[in-house]
Amino acid sequence: MLALKKKRETEAKAKAEAEAAAAASPGGGAAEKVSILGIGGKKKKDGGKGGAGGSKKRTPGEIRIQKDIAELDGGKVAKIEFPNPNNLSTFHVSVTPDTGFWKGATYLFTFQIPDHYPHTPPKVHCETRIYHPNINLEGKVCLNILREDWKPVLDINAVIYGLIYLFYEPNPDDPLNHEAAELFRRDVNQFQRLVDRTLRGGILDGTQFQRLV
Repeated sequence: MLALKKKRETEAKAKAEAEAAAAASPGGGAAEKVSILGIGGKKKKDGGKGGAGGSKKRTPGEIRIQKDIAELDGGKVAKIEFPNPNNLSTFHVSVTPDTGFWKGATYLFTFQIPDHYPHTPPKVHCETRIYHPNINLEGKVCLNILREDWKPVLDINAVIYGLIYLFYEPNPDDPLNHEAAELFRRDVNQFQRLVDRTLRGGILDGTQFQRLV
């Protein structure tokens, strides 16, 4: 009887140790996914708050963005960077067109994913000053799928592809920079000359542009 009792105690202790080891393992959950994606490695610990009570409940937007991140593909033209691997709702996309008016220049965009994503589209801001019919000098972007044409079935890749397309095919009929759009319609060769001036770091209408080529 005593031997049987001791055997049960030993088995119970071994089971408890196995469960504790599994709980301490760094293998599962979002942290591993972040590491696999190569956007900064494992997540940081709570800093003492710990436990289920200290963890923040993920919003629907954060859940969806995690799925979309696994499918991000900007090809050779767009590169995605996450400044903070613990915050997947804010990231940067660098676009370097390989053809068109802005060929060879790199433009940085900041993406902000709202809590109600994908029912609400991402917010996109161009951090690099550009002379473009559909992006104004303050960095606002005019892209139809960021407004009335957004649908929850669309994802971040669709927005990135839309941005790339703006560099290949500017749309002067839906402008933010009306002066650039008018010149594009009237004299595309003069438009190209002004774009070239801005890419070399010139001044246009009193505005200084960063040298990009």
